[in-house]
Amino acid sequence: MFFKTTKAKKSEYIQIVESYRENGKPKHRVLFSLGKADVIANNLSFQKLAKKLLKLTNAKDKSFNSSKSIMDCSEGELKNWGYKIYRILWEKFELNQLFEIIQENKNRLKLNIDNTSFLMTVQHLLRPLSKLATYEYQTNFLNYDSVKLNHLYRCLDILCEKKEEIEKYLFNKNKNLFNMKIDIVFYDVTTFYFESVESDGIRKNGYSKDGKFNEVQVVLGLLVDTEGRPIGYELFEGNTFDGNTLSKCLESLEKKFGIRKVIIVADKGINGKLNLKLIKERGYDYIVAARIKNMPESIIKIMKDETGYKKIYPKEESEKENNEKSNYIFKYKVIDYKNFYNDKATKTKYKLDEKLIITYSPTRAEKDKKDRDRLIEKAKKLLENPSQIKVQNKRGGKKYLKEESTRSKWVLDKSLIEKDSLFDGYYGIQTSEKKMESTEVINAYHKLWKIEESFRIMKTTLESRPIFVWTDKRIKGHFVICFLAFLLERTLEIKLMNNKINISPEKIRKALNSLSFFLWLMLKEKNI
Repeated sequence: MFFKTTKAKKSEYIQIVESYRENGKPKHRVLFSLGKADVIANNLSFQKLAKKLLKLTNAKDKSFNSSKSIMDCSEGELKNWGYKIYRILWEKFELNQLFEIIQENKNRLKLNIDNTSFLMTVQHLLRPLSKLATYEYQTNFLNYDSVKLNHLYRCLDILCEKKEEIEKYLFNKNKNLFNMKIDIVFYDVTTFYFESVESDGIRKNGYSKDGKFNEVQVVLGLLVDTEGRPIGYELFEGNTFDGNTLSKCLESLEKKFGIRKVIIVADKGINGKLNLKLIKERGYDYIVAARIKNMPESIIKIMKDETGYKKIYPKEESEKENNEKSNYIFKYKVIDYKNFYNDKATKTKYKLDEKLIITYSPTRAEKDKKDRDRLIEKAKKLLENPSQIKVQNKRGGKKYLKEESTRSKWVLDKSLIEKDSLFDGYYGIQTSEKKMESTEVINAYHKLWKIEESFRIMKTTLESRPIFVWTDKRIKGHFVICFLAFLLERTLEIKLMNNKINISPEKIRKALNSLSFFLWLMLKEKNI
């Protein structure tokens, strides 16, 4: 990084700029604009900040104050030390102590597990790179002990071996440090792809949630708490169906973490009757999305009957004021529901006693209609070009097309359009938990966005995909690094929010990469 002066009209502006290469050509990107040069000149705030930086970096050369101006700083002098914020959290979790114990049990091991693991984790947090690029970039971190390239790869093998030990350790630390609540656990599944078409080991071709084709992937099942902190995860082969991942994660909750009573909140991908039976057999309860379109006609009839619905109005308006009005936010109805599961292997029929909560939202009804109209328009365009129909995905406009076997001709499926319109605005939630109020169940399910946000952070801000390591052990080790990075990022985000500093993960990352010392001083002053 270096300082750059940009002229605009009669003014000069000071920017912090970073060099990078694109297609082999050197380029610059602006990380942060400090403002006008004449405003910075003799500015006491900047001078105090510079002195504070000198003190914090234990600078011995005091001549910096007088003989060098801010414009004379070279890229080599502007090293990143925003990473130290994450080092504080790392040590707050006492991960350094855990890795020292692991190190002691490997007598002849020359690599420093703590130093190497943290380098990969913080690199993943600040600027995700391949392991080779991480090795080359480490000199950009201020006062960081050098790590050898082969140590990075060897460390991944060790992290793979110690994955469960690390998860257990962090689970207990989270409980002690942050009083983590685990009465409700959110669970979901996603995929991570590789820049490869070679399928082997855990890497397999499967249904990609990223819309990738002909690229191998792995499947990740993630458990998070109500604040979005990760509890644990399991990695599966890339062709594993979502619904087949839950059993192992439930086993982890019990064996690894000793959790005996919890409510699992999940979306439709997990709502298979076998999964629900497994959850109950382990002594847990569940809140899951209901497939109301597949429900018996008797349930559909109750759903469409206006009798028994409770309406929820805006907070600022009472139900009495709105009794004769229709401007409610949503309405809901509770139905006692018997969910039966037939085990074909044992020829046994199981009964799951549930509450089925049907909700209706006018806003959702409007959205459902717009979404359907958009698909109908796509379907009509496909009919104008029949050769394209068979190659189209059933999830698109093809959903509302059917082939008439008698004439071998594609036509608009009006019966399906009419059937789908009956469900505009309706949504169903199934739960085995009978003690919770219905509104509490609805609120718990609506918090499922926490895990969706978790995947978004892992896939975008932390760039866990694509993956550039290939052996099973190193792929698994790479995901331990992703887990550690996500835990640190989420913890910092929550601590900032608790101190009334609302800042997104992306902005945290940019701040630490560009003017990390500003955020460092702010956090230090607030004793975060």
